[in-house]
Amino acid sequence: MRIHSIILLGLCCTMTLAQDRVPEARLLCLKKVLNRYLVENRDVSIDYELYNVGDATAVDVQLKDRTFPPTDFDVVSGSLEATFPKILPNTNITHSVVVRPNKYGMFNFTAAEVEYKLSEAANAEVRHSLTTEPGQGGIMPEVEFERRFSPHYLDWVVFLLLCMPSLLVPFLLYNSSKSKYENLAKKAK
Repeated sequence: MRIHSIILLGLCCTMTLAQDRVPEARLLCLKKVLNRYLVENRDVSIDYELYNVGDATAVDVQLKDRTFPPTDFDVVSGSLEATFPKILPNTNITHSVVVRPNKYGMFNFTAAEVEYKLSEAANAEVRHSLTTEPGQGGIMPEVEFERRFSPHYLDWVVFLLLCMPSLLVPFLLYNSSKSKYENLAKKAK
């Protein structure tokens, strides 16, 4: 009796799993900050990747990012809102935007919103999704970035000018004494 129960349970599970499931679109959304250093008044590249891992086409896909307020960021290139007519199954779409921070300090990079329909029908179900959150990042002041990462040409020129007297004075003393002894050696012959 126990074996019959296990076989019956196995058949029920197999039949449940074997039923046709309705193909639908499933979007995985990723938001990445591409810059290593976030610097005030310097471009910051943001990349959005939308992957359709479902079995159906995602239709009328809308991406909206409200993370960057106009008072704190200027949009240099691209748009914070994008619309894609279709994303086919097992494909991806990438969208990029370049923003420029106007202030320095800590900033929380939140998720962007993604909205899409499961089919082209007028009454199709609309799904809402969020991208990944890059999290909190520090925007470095431009002056500090220049101080840490500039080639410091002026500093090197000043350093060389300060080193010149300590190298030039001994050389001139050596050269004058050498020529003096060479002249004495010529006279002695």
